[in-house]
Amino acid sequence: MNRSRLPLSCLTALTAVSLLAVCPPQAGAQGARTIAITGARINTVSGPVIENGTVVIADGRILSVGAGAPVPAGAEVIDGTGLEVTPGFFDAMSQVGLTEISAVNATNDITETGPYNPQIDAATAVHPATDHIPVARANGVTHAVAVPGLAAGGPGGANAPVIGGQASAFHLDGWTIEEMLINRSVGMVVNWPSLRTRVRDPQTFAFRSRPFREAKDEQAKQTRELARWITDARDYRAARSKGADRIDRNLKLEALAPYVAGERPWLLQATTERDIRDAVAFFVDTHKQKIVLVGADEAWKVAPLLAEKKVPVILGPTQALPGSDDDPYDATMAAPAVLHKAGVTFALSTYTSSDVRNLPYEIGTAVGFGLPREAAVRAITLTPAQLLGLDGSLGSIEPGKVANLVVTRGDPLEIRSTVTHVFVKGVPVSLESRHTQLYERYKNRPRPAAAGTK
Repeated sequence: MNRSRLPLSCLTALTAVSLLAVCPPQAGAQGARTIAITGARINTVSGPVIENGTVVIADGRILSVGAGAPVPAGAEVIDGTGLEVTPGFFDAMSQVGLTEISAVNATNDITETGPYNPQIDAATAVHPATDHIPVARANGVTHAVAVPGLAAGGPGGANAPVIGGQASAFHLDGWTIEEMLINRSVGMVVNWPSLRTRVRDPQTFAFRSRPFREAKDEQAKQTRELARWITDARDYRAARSKGADRIDRNLKLEALAPYVAGERPWLLQATTERDIRDAVAFFVDTHKQKIVLVGADEAWKVAPLLAEKKVPVILGPTQALPGSDDDPYDATMAAPAVLHKAGVTFALSTYTSSDVRNLPYEIGTAVGFGLPREAAVRAITLTPAQLLGLDGSLGSIEPGKVANLVVTRGDPLEIRSTVTHVFVKGVPVSLESRHTQLYERYKNRPRPAAAGTK
């Protein structure tokens, strides 16, 4: 990752004691055991809601689920009366573990230097002891994807790489990234070369305008280079399959091989309507690539095209202002409903680290603007797992799947509801975080002495 900054790993010796004291990982300490949640309302996501149902967890996975599921002898029983059980929430485009304080460079390890970095993966830089993980976990987020090289504020940002690297999926519990890892490479980040006439100077950070022709020529150059990477990776894959001994190993082309072959998706960031149309034409129509559109602030404007081309989308937060003065005030909040109505497959993510905890509330906002509730829950559980090829083990409450679950008193998408239990890999994890510790600390602070007393 960005070696011009101090990597988070270098901070471990200074901060590990304080961070682990806040909320130590739970899995290694407790281990998997047999647990039954009885009498709860169970939202399986993949099937019907089960009223007064039972979920049995054994060896880290879901053993059985149903209204009449038997409770094994010796199982620990949790009375789920009045509670709702939902698959653990999945933030499929986040920076959790890659950044601690955005304004402090030493705690950010998000972007590698250089424009083309397919060989790097986010897991290398994930910091398991980050304070953001227990905070997110306490709100029901049980697994996430750390995404490297995603241009801040959309594609075309200053010094943004064209190919940012491989996104990594991991559970939000564990002592090391090796314990937490689900899949080291679930998507290749690409920032579409945006056509911009107003750019920021990397030295002074001041904006300047440039001629349209200059912007167009730069975009054309970058798209030609991107096409060359795709072609070279295809040729490299074919050549290596025929005679590995005769072809020198190229780690960048090797990393691209599963993506150009359609085995995994490109995570293609394009923000504006024009960029989305251009990016879809390039990747889908011309190069026949498998893509997931990410960011995509104006995806709602091209929903019919995305539905026709069967291009899925991972939207950003709904609780944000529209990108243009000409857009409706509720454009971002209503975008999920627009895509759903058009038949576009979509998920929703936070694209941050500190705000991962707000994931259920971001999609909950969309429910108030026309999105069916079942589609909202699916957008932060099963759909992102399907888009990234992880639905065989995550995203729904089914026998055999990993027991990542959230138990709530009330609707999990409502901010007034209470999270009572969170399970990661079948283990109940602590709901304590830096937030709860600070709350308790200041709630119990000494009261000031009365005026006039010593």
